[in-house]
Amino acid sequence: MRVKQIINRKPADLAVALDNLKNSAADLLLIFGSIEHFSFPGFHESIRSAFPEALLLGCSTAGEITAAGVDDGTSSITAIKFDQTRLSQGNTRLTGMDDSFAAGERLGKQISAAGLKAVLVFGPGVKINGSALVNGITSIIGTSIPITGGLAGDGGAFKETFTIGPDGVANNQIVAIGLSGDGLRFGHGSFGGWEPFGPARKVTRSEGNILHELDGEPALEIYRRYLGEHAKGLPASGLLFPFAMLGEDHSAVGLIRTILGIDEASGSLILAGEIDPDGYLRLMHASTDKLVNGAESAAEAAAAMAQGAGESVAILVSCVGRKLVMGNRVDEEVEAVGEVFGKAGVLTGFYSYGEISPFAPGASCKLHNQTMTITCLSEA
Repeated sequence: MRVKQIINRKPADLAVALDNLKNSAADLLLIFGSIEHFSFPGFHESIRSAFPEALLLGCSTAGEITAAGVDDGTSSITAIKFDQTRLSQGNTRLTGMDDSFAAGERLGKQISAAGLKAVLVFGPGVKINGSALVNGITSIIGTSIPITGGLAGDGGAFKETFTIGPDGVANNQIVAIGLSGDGLRFGHGSFGGWEPFGPARKVTRSEGNILHELDGEPALEIYRRYLGEHAKGLPASGLLFPFAMLGEDHSAVGLIRTILGIDEASGSLILAGEIDPDGYLRLMHASTDKLVNGAESAAEAAAAMAQGAGESVAILVSCVGRKLVMGNRVDEEVEAVGEVFGKAGVLTGFYSYGEISPFAPGASCKLHNQTMTITCLSEA
């Protein structure tokens, strides 16, 4: 496997930046960039012209990640040439949040191939039920094949996000790549670093990823009461205080849910993924040191699984909420990951509105919030 990467600072300079990649053979281009880059005229056309045969996969971000650290307002393009891995591409348009499961089914059918070993998927960051998307894919390809990826961002605005695939750039497109072949080494890791506080609250009314009531009260009312002054900044300030999902016995189930939006009229919260209608929720907060330690743990898990030879690519999908908590120390979690993979690992990725990964090797895939999720690609 051979890997080459460019970072483009200005949208208008893309064609010049691509000249540095043109001599690189590529089967797959991983593309992550700001809204300004993805919406710039000719963005897809320039990339397609430079690499007419390569498959394109990526999305807009709430911050771009490379080995150089965290940027805003840039785009990164990572060209990968595989020696032993076969790729199958899928993409579908999402007609609405209630189409999420069916969209996953459609993707699953497109990427299903003999010897399928893993899936990379990126979807819109708004107007989507990420849990249902993952469940739809899994219903077709089974639970034993790892699915990783994430939901796009738009710099924290939560208004319009983009993905890029075979049909170009779109705000309602889910894109995926299936990877097959005995030579593929695919590693993944996902850790948080958040701590719960306050009492556990019973979910008394919910529909999918819409939380209507906690302990018989409107969820938005309770949430605002806890946030105090931070409530003025909703929904964005909700990234600082996600929910831990608890079972009926109040034990943690290992999933965190971020608030993506609020509905003033109904007093409800729109979460990034589904919640257990019979479970409990508890607020969480975090410190930078704990988040950095979580990122390092995710990297160690992914590296231990992959164990390939030669070059590798590490795809980092970290929640925008972590970026807000860490502030000007956000580069530290990327540095921690870089130290694990060393010089042979090329880092790429983005800050997201949802992370997709199994809990651990062999576990079923889930939509996560507020984690650092890492996928490592290499070959034997």
